[in-house]
Amino acid sequence: MLLLNMIFSFCLLLACIIPYTSSASLAFVSLAVPLLVFVNILFFVYWLLCKKLYFLLSLSILVYGYFALGTFIGFNSMNKSISNEDSISIMSFNSLGFRGKEDEWKSTAGETIVKFIQNERPDIICFQEFDYKKIRSHYFEEYPYKYVDFEFGPDNGRVIQAVYSKFKILEEGLLEFPESSNSAIFVDVKYKKDTIRIYNLHLESLKIRPNSIKRERSDKLFERLRHSFAKQQEQSTIVREHMNTSPYKNIVCGDFNNTQFSNSYFTIKGDLRDSFLERGRGYGKTINFWKLPFRIDYILVDVSFEVQSHKNYDIDLSDHEPIMATIKIPTE
Repeated sequence: MLLLNMIFSFCLLLACIIPYTSSASLAFVSLAVPLLVFVNILFFVYWLLCKKLYFLLSLSILVYGYFALGTFIGFNSMNKSISNEDSISIMSFNSLGFRGKEDEWKSTAGETIVKFIQNERPDIICFQEFDYKKIRSHYFEEYPYKYVDFEFGPDNGRVIQAVYSKFKILEEGLLEFPESSNSAIFVDVKYKKDTIRIYNLHLESLKIRPNSIKRERSDKLFERLRHSFAKQQEQSTIVREHMNTSPYKNIVCGDFNNTQFSNSYFTIKGDLRDSFLERGRGYGKTINFWKLPFRIDYILVDVSFEVQSHKNYDIDLSDHEPIMATIKIPTE
């Protein structure tokens, strides 16, 4: 039991170090942080009941992990009352091309997603994996301003990102990721007398499909994961460097394709506030993989902005679930 305890404690300690390193070969350990925390809690309780000082091993690692990584459970109280005069609502949603999880031609997911957006009425929506056919349609007419990373013509193979806004978009731009179909876009939005820069990004996918894992050699799977983690770190550095040159305060939305314990998340987040950690409740999952919940979609806001609310939806219209945050913008 002690040997097993030492192994799981070492793995959790390793996960605490990963966000601060650039080792793509070890990055996969960060995916297992919730499991490692749970197992170490069990060992802590076990040794405590046995009245042995071995409980200090897991306890010390758990305490260190809390300060190094933070929590993955939202313990916030109910959302406070919101003043619409000084706040904006922003939604992030990987919509899977509006085609539904079953990827069927007869899927009605697209129409349902449109109705969902119309009912929730966010001020700004950041779509990842957007459906280009919606560009010229009558959908989202309540959003007079938009930027969609798509031009009709030859398919460039890029995963389409889009931002729809009720506020005027002053400038827009694209951050291309080398040798990848993924990318990030940004828009400068006019809000009252101020301008806010909003990034919408889609980092490299891990390209894991539960049905194909059993048929794939473990060394091939590990190499593919290592490559994806390395691409994510490269892409997150591109986004962070661009953010550092922003003349405005930043908000970041997107599908990071990795957990909050990853190097890419830490790189992009910096001193920004995570809306879920600020006002979310529960586990905050945005995707299920092998029926295991993960939080890989985020809304990060400037430290001077106040997160008034955060909501995780459960609409089951894409492989991801949308999230929405209400943010109070300082009037000064």
